[in-house]
Amino acid sequence: MNKKTNKAGLLYKVFGVIGLGLLIATFFLPTWWVALQSRQYPKAMYPKGIRIEFRFDGVYNGCEGVKERAEITTNEGAECLVEMNAINHYIGMYPIVHGVNTDKTRPYPEYYVFNTVKEANGDDKISTETGKPIEIDVTPKYLKFLDGVLKNSKYAFMLFGLLLIIFIATPKRVNSLFAWIPALVPFYFLLLFGYSMYWYGHHLGLHGGGAFNGIKPFMPTIFGEGKVAQFGTVSYPYIGFGTAVLTFISIMLSLLLKKKAIRDLK
Repeated sequence: MNKKTNKAGLLYKVFGVIGLGLLIATFFLPTWWVALQSRQYPKAMYPKGIRIEFRFDGVYNGCEGVKERAEITTNEGAECLVEMNAINHYIGMYPIVHGVNTDKTRPYPEYYVFNTVKEANGDDKISTETGKPIEIDVTPKYLKFLDGVLKNSKYAFMLFGLLLIIFIATPKRVNSLFAWIPALVPFYFLLLFGYSMYWYGHHLGLHGGGAFNGIKPFMPTIFGEGKVAQFGTVSYPYIGFGTAVLTFISIMLSLLLKKKAIRDLK
């Protein structure tokens, strides 16, 4: 019995440490990718279309062909995010929230939206101080919330890691909640990603809508391939989601083995 207890007690720690390592890797790896494909974007330059990658802390460029172009090597690979936002703007979709990948040289993040204040006759209201049209911030609250979640995700992962360390370091207590909270990391991503895609697809009123006035609110492609206007859409999990799933499996195995070890001690 002692040998079985010792074995289970050792294995739960091993799987717990593996889960911790995978959890850390998950934060730094791209979790999902989405691409728009069209004849106007040749595969020679855009092998997978206008592609962006999602991580827990932001959205990044994913266009392999664009990264290799010498003329934009100093542009930090943000070209496809710009192109994706231009396409989305065309159908009245709000700009993509970049999270920590935000251009620090801008006075406001890329996703901010401003409208000009109008006079009674419909002309722009001009500021007497600057001589420029007066603008007001009309950025949807959800986008600001999403930006906050992405930029502060590192603190959430620190908490997940701390809880997991406590779980590993307390062999005489089950501390199930300390294991479950970090283990659910892939589901946190799916919830945030899925709802955000839904939100973007159901808010097409940017500046009164885009050029395709006939486009109705829709659910963007979450997994697989689809079509929006003349663009083909592709969306699939990436390396980081695989490590997130392995994190869940490792921590769950650790939890089961810990329960067994504690049960055998009684």
